[in-house]
Amino acid sequence: MTSRFLNLVFSPSVKEVQQRHGSREAYGRRDGATEPDRLTENEAQFIAMRDSMYMASIGANGWPYVQHRGGPPGFIKVINARSLGIADFRGNRQYVSVGNLADDSRVALFLMDYPRRARLKILGRARPVDLAHAPDLASALIDPGSDAKVERGIIIDVEAFDWNCSQHITPRYTLPEIEPSIAALKARIAELEAEVAKHRATA
Repeated sequence: MTSRFLNLVFSPSVKEVQQRHGSREAYGRRDGATEPDRLTENEAQFIAMRDSMYMASIGANGWPYVQHRGGPPGFIKVINARSLGIADFRGNRQYVSVGNLADDSRVALFLMDYPRRARLKILGRARPVDLAHAPDLASALIDPGSDAKVERGIIIDVEAFDWNCSQHITPRYTLPEIEPSIAALKARIAELEAEVAKHRATA
């Protein structure tokens, strides 16, 4: 957990609760970070492998809104140590997240790796970009061969990030992740069935 992350999420009310429960002194040693965090190669590699994320934004009425974003592994592009980008595909056309960004650019991203029980939280400021007027950015964000309708790009300037511990993360696996194991089991079953059939034929 970076000092910058702590300083953004630890409001006076949070600090007061920490004081009551005995953790404020330990966390207080890390007060004062003002410079935005920079993603390292470790974060960049983790982000590049994700096929989904959750993005929270804030509405003008104060209500938080969490939206799932998904795509092929690598759909979240690491532009540099301070910026991420995604191609925003056409969905149900409610435009809640995009509308929220017009009032408040702050977002929180939650990225999960269930098989390895790892999670990365990112705080940042997001802005929609008209890719029709940014061809270089469009090339960087849109994967070749994609037939999804891209309505815009979203650039997220990273403010801070936090790696959570693995406690209480239940491992889960996608179909592509378990297909090799299934294929190996099917092949072994076929071998055993062939052996059984052979023994029956010679019995």
